Amino acid sequence: MTTSRTALRRLALGGMVLALGLPAPATAAGSRADAGPTATSGTPGRSGSPHSAVDRVADFYGSYVDVLHDSGRGQLADALRRHYLTAGLRESLARWEARHHQDGMLRAEGVPLEWSVVVNDSGMGHCWSRVTLTWKATGHSHTTHLMVQSDLSTLLISGIRTDE
Repeated sequence: MTTSRTALRRLALGGMVLALGLPAPATAAGSRADAGPTATSGTPGRSGSPHSAVDRVADFYGSYVDVLHDSGRGQLADALRRHYLTAGLRESLARWEARHHQDGMLRAEGVPLEWSVVVNDSGMGHCWSRVTLTWKATGHSHTTHLMVQSDLSTLLISGIRTDE
């Protein structure tokens, strides 16, 4: 009898969650690096963890591209760099940007319309994420591939290079 009451309560709770449009709790198994998008009612979901270096790279690029798209390079973009990047990388980017006249985190001028981040490799206290930026211009699109290094002890982004 207790089992059927418990099952009935769970069924009723699930119905209320769906009727109210609330997100249902989910459990996940596997490593964070392998976790892909999830789907609820046909809508892709996004997830992340502040303890994952790859998720933090994705969080940075998502926020950074949004800020550049919405308001251009300014105080908020600089604040994101201060929060997510090591001081050493910020100094290195300033030199690179002065030489190339481009955004060092994008390795280009302008703002991409899409981005994706996947884990590439890790070892010796670092994690490498592969960032793909998609640029669209009149009638065509192209991608830029970057390798972004994070320090596993601080989870800060500490290096970047093009991946051709």
